[in-house]
Amino acid sequence: MSKAKTDGAITTTQPVKFYQVGSFAVGNRLVDPSLRTVQADAARTNAITSGHRACQGCGEALGARYVLDAAMRATGGKLVAVNATGCLEVFTTPYPETSWQLPWLHSLFGNAASVATGVAAALEVQGRNDVRVIAQAGDGGTVDIGFGCLSGMFERNDDVLFVCYDNEAYMNTGVQRSGATPPAARTATTEAVGREPGNPFDQGKNLPRLAMAHGIRYVATATVADLHDLEAKVERAMDFRGARYLHLLVPCPLGWSSAPADTIRIARLAKESGLFPVFEAVDGEVTAASGIRRLVPVEEYLRLQGRFRHLFDSSGAVAKTDIVARLQKLADANIERFGLLQPEVT
Repeated sequence: MSKAKTDGAITTTQPVKFYQVGSFAVGNRLVDPSLRTVQADAARTNAITSGHRACQGCGEALGARYVLDAAMRATGGKLVAVNATGCLEVFTTPYPETSWQLPWLHSLFGNAASVATGVAAALEVQGRNDVRVIAQAGDGGTVDIGFGCLSGMFERNDDVLFVCYDNEAYMNTGVQRSGATPPAARTATTEAVGREPGNPFDQGKNLPRLAMAHGIRYVATATVADLHDLEAKVERAMDFRGARYLHLLVPCPLGWSSAPADTIRIARLAKESGLFPVFEAVDGEVTAASGIRRLVPVEEYLRLQGRFRHLFDSSGAVAKTDIVARLQKLADANIERFGLLQPEVT
């Protein structure tokens, strides 16, 4: 049991449900209910249950748990999920097992948006407008292989929330470059060799801005470093009808060559450096942006990741100053575009 407080006075007790055997992590179940995340609620759906095979420190597993449980709460449990091939599908459904506790469909690598559109259309024909649809894919299945299907979903304004879990490469198939891989990052197909090692500059796609260009109802970005923000955006997305898009940064310790314990820290530094702007847009226009609380240079974000190790010398000092300066310029452009140095932009 835990004790709840009302206006500073302890008034009631409430049960605390532990989801992991041997866990002593009560988390924010001891704070006021209005301040808790969905994961602190003993009545949460627990859409991805124990038994999955994600890597230690997997940002995608954490992000998906919050996205799905928040969406289930917002829809009263009336939700269907369509999942593209990728890490999330592989580590949650090793045949004949599954970690999902909601209606869940596995699509091909690139057609999650189309399959979700079909599910939404079938529900509409049946008059089941109370059941909502969410589609999920990694950055490869979103930015590259699935972009045509996704653009069609946006153009038709189908009633689907599409979530991209962006770990910035094809992690499930060997850490190959995707259209979301940042410049200078080492992958299996962009090796750290030559005068400009790693992924070339001026390539790839910015999917949140492309989604905004389609003029769809709601577009947002988020990271696993701010779970309250993530939950709020999922729930707000469910307030809209029509096509919606959420782009979630989910660090991958395996592909990024980072420590599993640093996943949240790295996600936070991506935002605080300006390299990953966190914002919302309605009908194609930015309506709110999450301001940077403590501005940090991009090198503070890069240094924690082995995929950028070639930019530093053995002492940890910047060695490729020209490349780091170009990355800093990209972050500065984001800060200027979204006004991120203001505490909160609305």
